Amino acid sequence: MTAWQDIERAVPAFAHRVRTLFDAHKHKTIATLRSDGSPRISGIEAAFEDGELVFGSMSNARKGADLRRDPRFALHSATVDPIEGGEALWPGEAKISGRAVPAGPITEGPDGDRFRADIAEVVHTHLNNEATRLVVEWWTPTHGLRRVERE
Repeated sequence: MTAWQDIERAVPAFAHRVRTLFDAHKHKTIATLRSDGSPRISGIEAAFEDGELVFGSMSNARKGADLRRDPRFALHSATVDPIEGGEALWPGEAKISGRAVPAGPITEGPDGDRFRADIAEVVHTHLNNEATRLVVEWWTPTHGLRRVERE
């Protein structure tokens, strides 16, 4: 099991940039798998709590049913467009994928299921300092942090 705190310990500066992107907006997008294997995207709220990435699903929501049947997910931070002329200031976007681990019922608000993330990959996509190249940085438990730049 790879928890968020494991990424924070392994690559603190990278983890900080990713968390900042996720914390910047309340709503994120999660991708789950339907029973026929096709993808489903849904809006979701997620939070970093006590070294874990956690999220929930209201009772009878399809994303919760998807995650109980097949725990694979991909979570995407909110996406904002770069400001024309200020592209170098664009913070980019972040993604986290892995498996949703049931963590009991939601204890506050509407009834539902709570999940914590067993993280398989974390990605930060942004521009280089000159805003001339796309930079993709990604971390996995087996390979650590890697980086590529593309024109």
